[in-house]
Amino acid sequence: MSKLEEIANGVLAGNRRSIARAITITENTPEEAQKLIALIYPHTGKAHIIGLTGPGGAGKSTLTEKIVREYRRVGKTVGVIAVDPTSPFTGGAFLGDRIRMQELSTDEGVFIRSMATRNNPGGIAKATKDAVKILDAAGKDVIIVETVGAGQSEVEIIKVAQTIIVVHAPGLGDDIQAIKAGMMEIADIFVVNKADRENAEKTVMDIQAVLQLDTREKTWIPPIIKTVAVTGEGIPQLIEKIEEHRVFLQKGLLHKRSLEKAEAELIEAIKEQVTGSIIGKLKRERRFEKVLQQIVDREIDPASAAERLLNQELEKNSQNDEA
Repeated sequence: MSKLEEIANGVLAGNRRSIARAITITENTPEEAQKLIALIYPHTGKAHIIGLTGPGGAGKSTLTEKIVREYRRVGKTVGVIAVDPTSPFTGGAFLGDRIRMQELSTDEGVFIRSMATRNNPGGIAKATKDAVKILDAAGKDVIIVETVGAGQSEVEIIKVAQTIIVVHAPGLGDDIQAIKAGMMEIADIFVVNKADRENAEKTVMDIQAVLQLDTREKTWIPPIIKTVAVTGEGIPQLIEKIEEHRVFLQKGLLHKRSLEKAEAELIEAIKEQVTGSIIGKLKRERRFEKVLQQIVDREIDPASAAERLLNQELEKNSQNDEA
């Protein structure tokens, strides 16, 4: 049995050490990661995946902790991927989320991992998506992906999660501007956290006003839940809405979302494969460096160079097919 097969079997058995090793592979060795995901992929698709996003300072980490505790109270196992900003020094993740949830990490029914964005503009690196698959294959009932507060680019979470929670809090500046348009559109549930603060009702009304501007016909109207995460207030009501949305998805929309996610992942995988194949060939033939120098010398712009190289490759392939 190969090392990867051994790790994959450990993941399927729910072994914490194997899960940790598998996620490390997805972060550091893409080729091995692809083989590992291929081994466990048939065992995925059972977990309910929750995306938690919103501006910095809204209290996402505290909310995540309380959601985990509530699910554990009813006996469900939980995986948490806390997507941290990439450290400018090491490329790794800042460990703030793991420190905040340290108590939970000793619970055998909970697996928590902080992961770096790796400078991915949407805050969701490919390794994060693979980590979700690993936790899914490991048998976690619920997986929470808590993203960095990076504004509109956070819409990337829609490619990962089934239920998306957009968290906001009063006092983050211009309330309605703090929730970007893209995030408003992807939300399945809105949470106004720190609802014991002044202007909490105004924040709720601002969100309602924006929702009323959306004239598209919807079968699910995103509810707005007020919480005070530090005390646990509103958490049972939030879990209730998450479960309502899960049931709603299972009545028909889940298959549509699964198809959309599969399409996005397939297109991304094709782009990676094609790009890697063409660039590798150009480098072997020493054409890549030549074109780079032409760009530096301002003889051609990057977009035109890419178009020319791609056309050359397509023409070569066409000639080979005819031969």
